[in-house]
Amino acid sequence: MNNKLLYFYLTATALLAANSVSAELRAPAVPLVTLDPYSSCWSMADNLYDDVTRHWTGTEFPLIGVVSVDGHEYRFMGREVPVLLPLAPTANAEAWLAQYTTSEPSVDWFEPSFDASSWKTASGGFGSASEKPLAKTLWNTDEIWVRREVTLPSKLGDKPIYLNYSHDDDAIIYINGIKVVDTGNEWHKGVRLLLSGEARKSLRPGKNLIAAWCRDRGGVAFLDFGLEIEDTASRQLAGTARQMSCTVFPMNTDYTFECGPVALNLSFTAPVFLDNLDLLSRPVNYISYKLASTDGKSHDVSLYFEAGREWCIDDMSQKSVASVVDIDGVVAATMSSVDQNVLGKSGDGIRIDWGTFYMASVSDKCKAWTADPKSARKSFVSHAKVKSVPDVLGAGLVISEGKCKNASGYIMIAYDDINPIQYFNQNLRPYWNREGNSDIIAQLKLAADDYDGVMKATREFDRGLMSDACAVGGEEYAELCALAYRQSIAAHKLVESPQGDLLWLSKENFSNGSIGTVDITYPSSPLYLFYNPELVKGMMNHIFYYSESGRWTKPFAAHDVGTYPLANGQTYNGDMPIEESGNILILCGALAAVEGNANYAEKHWNVLSTWADYLTQNGLDPENQLCTDDFAGHFAHNANLSIKAILGIASYARLAEMLGKKSVAEKYFAKAREMAAEWEKIADDGDHYRLTFDKPGTWSQKYNLVWDKLLGYNIFSLEIMSKEIPYYLSKQNEYGLPLDNRETYSKTDWIMWTATMAPDKATFMEFISPVHRFMNETPQRVPMSDWIFTDRADKKGFQARSVVGGYYIKMLEKKLKR
Repeated sequence: MNNKLLYFYLTATALLAANSVSAELRAPAVPLVTLDPYSSCWSMADNLYDDVTRHWTGTEFPLIGVVSVDGHEYRFMGREVPVLLPLAPTANAEAWLAQYTTSEPSVDWFEPSFDASSWKTASGGFGSASEKPLAKTLWNTDEIWVRREVTLPSKLGDKPIYLNYSHDDDAIIYINGIKVVDTGNEWHKGVRLLLSGEARKSLRPGKNLIAAWCRDRGGVAFLDFGLEIEDTASRQLAGTARQMSCTVFPMNTDYTFECGPVALNLSFTAPVFLDNLDLLSRPVNYISYKLASTDGKSHDVSLYFEAGREWCIDDMSQKSVASVVDIDGVVAATMSSVDQNVLGKSGDGIRIDWGTFYMASVSDKCKAWTADPKSARKSFVSHAKVKSVPDVLGAGLVISEGKCKNASGYIMIAYDDINPIQYFNQNLRPYWNREGNSDIIAQLKLAADDYDGVMKATREFDRGLMSDACAVGGEEYAELCALAYRQSIAAHKLVESPQGDLLWLSKENFSNGSIGTVDITYPSSPLYLFYNPELVKGMMNHIFYYSESGRWTKPFAAHDVGTYPLANGQTYNGDMPIEESGNILILCGALAAVEGNANYAEKHWNVLSTWADYLTQNGLDPENQLCTDDFAGHFAHNANLSIKAILGIASYARLAEMLGKKSVAEKYFAKAREMAAEWEKIADDGDHYRLTFDKPGTWSQKYNLVWDKLLGYNIFSLEIMSKEIPYYLSKQNEYGLPLDNRETYSKTDWIMWTATMAPDKATFMEFISPVHRFMNETPQRVPMSDWIFTDRADKKGFQARSVVGGYYIKMLEKKLKR
C-alpha cells in the first residue's frame, strides 16, 4: 500500500473508531450548516464538489471551498453557480407574452403544431394576487395551461442551456413537445434545470415552444418559466479534489479528500446539545479543516472560502450589501439585504431576507473579503490579493497556511436574525439574546473560545448516540438516527415568550409552513423526550397559551399558531379536533413519565380537562375529519385515530393519578378501558384490525398504539399487537410498510413507531431495513423525506421535516423502561 492510500485508510479508520459505530448510509442529502429553518445548507450530491450547495428547499445556497497546493487549485466544496444570461427572461426580469387557458384543452395542447388561437393572450408570470409583482396576470382557478413562444438566436453552439422555472403547486413543462419537468405535488422557486438529450437538441434558432401546466391545490398559486444560457468563460475553478469518504454523524459531517500531495479532512459541526439551551441557540456552526502532506514534503498551502448572497436574501431580485468587519479579534465577511424588512413575510418556500450573514475566523492567517465572486476567484487562482468592494454578490475568507507539512484550523458560519419570531404580534429576540445583552460578535467570540471543548464534546456525543442506537435497533437504525438528528433540530427555532415560557417552535417544512403545528410536535417528540423534556414543554407552551389566553375558544386543541415565522394564531384551514387534543394529552402523559411528576399538566389542568372530555364524547368512532395524515383526506370511523383518543383519555387518567386526583383517575381509566374493549370488537377483521370500523377487508398501521406499550397503560389487549405485527410484515414492500391498504405510500416516522411495537430487536430491524434501503437508494437528493413510496425508491412529498425526530422512539422505549 503506497503512502497516500495508507494515509486515507488510517484517517477513515480513525474517524470511525472515534465514533464507535460506522455510518455507511449514502445520505440522500448531507447536512453542512444547520442553524435553523432559514439558515440551512446541504450537499445534495455524491461528492461535495459535484453541485452547488443548497437550502433544504433546493434553492442554491452557495458555499465554495478551494485549497491551493503549490499553485494548483483543488475545489473541494460546492460548485460555481453558473453565470447565466437570459434567452427568454422570467418575470423577475421582465413580463413575457404567452397564450393561456383555464379550461382543459385537448391532449396535444403542448405540441408545437397545436392551434391555440382561441386561447387568451397575457403577460407572465401567472399567479395569486399575493405573488405580485412577479404575477403579471391573475390566476385564481384550480388549473392553468400556458404556451410561450420564444425566439432563440442563431449562435447557440453547444453552450449549456437551462430552464428556469417556479411553480406552486404541481407542474408539467414541455420544451418543443418534449416533457422535461413533472414535479408532482410540490412547489419550487427559481429552479434551474440543465437541458439535455432530446430537449436540448430540439432547441433551434428561431421559434421554439415552452408549454406548461400547473395546478393550485389551495393557498398560493404561481407559474413562471424561461430559458438561460451559461457564460462558460466565467468558470474559474474547474479543477477538483478527489473525495475519498463522506460520513454523517449526529453533530458532525466528515469528509476526506485527496488534493494532489496533500490530504484534507473537512468537518461540518453543529454543536446542538439539547440539554444546553444557550449552546443550542447559539447561531454559529463550524467548518474545520486538517491538512497533511502524503509525500513527506512541505507544501505551500492556502484555502479559499466563499458564500453567495443567497444566504441573506429570498429572491435574486433583492439587493444586498457586504462588508468586512474586524472586531475584538474576530474577522468576518458579512452580507445583508438592503431592505431589512424584519419579519416582513411568512410562508413555506421562503428564506430569510433580513439580518446579517457572517463567515468568520479568529486566525491571524485569515483575510476576509467582499467582492464579485468571479473576480475573487480569479485573484485567488492567480495568487493575487482579493480586493474588497461593498456592493457585491459574494463574500468569503482566504487563509494562508504557508509552507507546511501539516496544518489545521476552522471557520465559523453565523447568522444574526435580530427578531426571528413574531409571537401574538410581539417581535421576539432569539433565545441567545433573550435579555438583549449580547450581540453576534460576542457569540462568535464565545464560539471561538469554546472550540476545543465543543469539538471534543460533539465527538463524545456522536459516539454515545451511535452506540446506544445500535444497541437497541441495529446499525441501520443508528445511521438513520444520525441523519435525523440535525434535520429535526434545524426545523425549529428557540425563543422565550413575553410570559417567560420556553418556545421551541417548529416550521412545517415543505408541507405548508405552519409554525408550532401540534401534529408535527407529536411525531417529532421522541427525540426531545429522550434528551430534554423542557423542549417538549417548549413545543406545547404556545398551544396552551393560545387557549388559556382566550384567543382560541374551541373545545379542542388548535392545529398551529400561524405561518412561520409569524405565530399570531392558527392559519391552517382545517381543524383536527381529535388528532390535536389526543396528541397534547398523550405528550403530557409521556412528559410526566419521563420527569416522574405531572407538575406541567397541573399548570394546564382546566384546558386538559376540556380536551379529555371532548375525546370521551367524540373519540371512539370519529366523525368525518382530518387526522395528521391529512394528505389522505377526510374520512370517518378512523380506527387509528380512535386509538389516539382512547390513549389521550388514558393519559389524562394517569396524570390525574399522579396528581392525587383518585376519583378522576378511576373514572377516566374506566372510560378508556370501556372504549378500548369496544374498539377491539368493531375493528376486528380476523387476522388483523381495520382501517375504518365500517369497512371489512381494510387495514392500516396502528402506530398510535405504541404509547400503550411505552407508557405502560395496558388499556388495549396484548393480542392486538401480536396480531397486527405479523400481518404488517406480510404487507411490506421493498422500501417499507405502506401506511394502509389504500396506497403504496407510507410515512417513515410512523414505520418507526409501528416497528417499536415489535416483540424483539430482530423483528424491529425487519421494519427498519427497507427504510434504510430507501434512503440509501432514492434518486431524490433532498433532506430525508418522511412521505415515501414503498414499492419504488421515490418520495411522495415532504422533505427536511422535523418529524424524523420520531425515529428516536425506540431509544425512548429503553429510557422509559429504566
